[in-house]
Amino acid sequence: MIRLFRRSLAARFICFTLVILALSQVVAFCISWDQHGQSLRKVAKGEMLSRCAALVRVLEATPPSLQGDILRASDTSLTRYWISPDAPKPPKEWRAAAWRELRRPLPRVQLPMHSSAGEPEQPVYQLPKEPNTGGSTEWFPLSGEAWPLPTPAKFIYLDDENGMGIAAQLSNGSWLNAAFVKPGHEWFWTARSLTFLAAAGLFFCVLAVVAAQGITRPLRRLANAAEALGRGEKIEPLPESGPDDVTAIAFNRMQERLTRFVDDRTRMFAALSHDLRTPLTSLRLRAEFVADDELREKMLGTIAEIQGMAEASLAFVRADATAEATRTVDLAALVESLCDDLAEIGWDVTFEDSPKVGCRCRPDAVRRACRNLVENAVRYGKRARVRVERSGDAALIVVEDDGPGIAEELKEQVFAPFFRLESSRCMETGGHGLGLAIVRTVARRHGGDVTLANRPSGLTAIFSLPLDGSAPVLEAEPVGRPEPEPQGLAATS
Repeated sequence: MIRLFRRSLAARFICFTLVILALSQVVAFCISWDQHGQSLRKVAKGEMLSRCAALVRVLEATPPSLQGDILRASDTSLTRYWISPDAPKPPKEWRAAAWRELRRPLPRVQLPMHSSAGEPEQPVYQLPKEPNTGGSTEWFPLSGEAWPLPTPAKFIYLDDENGMGIAAQLSNGSWLNAAFVKPGHEWFWTARSLTFLAAAGLFFCVLAVVAAQGITRPLRRLANAAEALGRGEKIEPLPESGPDDVTAIAFNRMQERLTRFVDDRTRMFAALSHDLRTPLTSLRLRAEFVADDELREKMLGTIAEIQGMAEASLAFVRADATAEATRTVDLAALVESLCDDLAEIGWDVTFEDSPKVGCRCRPDAVRRACRNLVENAVRYGKRARVRVERSGDAALIVVEDDGPGIAEELKEQVFAPFFRLESSRCMETGGHGLGLAIVRTVARRHGGDVTLANRPSGLTAIFSLPLDGSAPVLEAEPVGRPEPEPQGLAATS
């Protein structure tokens, strides 16, 4: 899950949406719940005041002998009424008396055809065992709309939640006391509320997935196109419409400029190679008329070397171009066919058993690079052992030889164009130092790389190519034998 969150923009968008949804719901619930509690408290207070006022009117119109029955009949599971001869006591003492009255059990109601004998009297509402020490610290006088009667009345809070009390004076000087307590609010996180929240979360998840796909689809298309362009593939311009129109336009312009730059560079080197032929031919003709045989041979050799370097440079630029189409091939079959061709002409090349690996690449360019590595191994390391491996998201072409290896400080320099080793490798090869440069160019044009590592008994060259993860391993296209390699591309370091 953490890996998906780090790598997927859609997963991040969904997570952020759910977090925002949860926070907004919690804030909204807290606000609404507090307002709901205050509203219920106001309604309960107003209802109690109206009932007390009505009860005062009834008691004023009733003989004293019947007032006790009226009070007992008015008691409920949440309310108690009693009459005291004196004015209300201080809040703390009156509150303690109110809690005692609220704990007083209600009498069983005698119904016809039903006997309640032997049944204990129990309060309907279970009160706390200890008196609540909260509530108001003084009496509040009632007047105006809150208390419509002319007789004085006082109000007090029994606790910090839903308990309240009223004391109203009767015409005979006694006081009617009323205590009311209501159970605390039902906890909000019920099965119903959780079900509603889960349904809302699922609904918003679906919306987030749809929105994330709409956002990430053009970005994914752009990323895939950029990856293909980085590998040297020729891709069609992206559609310049929708929310990614600005990015697509910029990408298409960049692709157009890069393609034009590569084409201009290739044409420049081709023209340079063509233009050099005329003066080189003229020099060769002039050199033929030199009487000194030794000097003539040196001049002709120098001219041939200049011409070979020009042709090799042009071949190097053409190898870097992207004219070849990219397709999925069986990399093991491609390398095996190359090894068989070199073995037929007498090279000591061995291809080890390797699994089939479907790789999307430009087969001719990969074959050229692999041939350079194998020829280097045979010429400077006596023999070449080649195999194909699959390591994570990359395909590896491993070439091992039994040569002297390469000094650590020269492992990067050997990939520079026209660089040749002078001490550890023979120089009489006929090459121009472009072999490994071509290998690295081909590898990096595919999004991979090439590395060299010394072993106790030789050198290991590892040519890596990235796998897109979608190429099937066993359904790669067959690879036929390509055109003969152009001259001047012999691998040398």
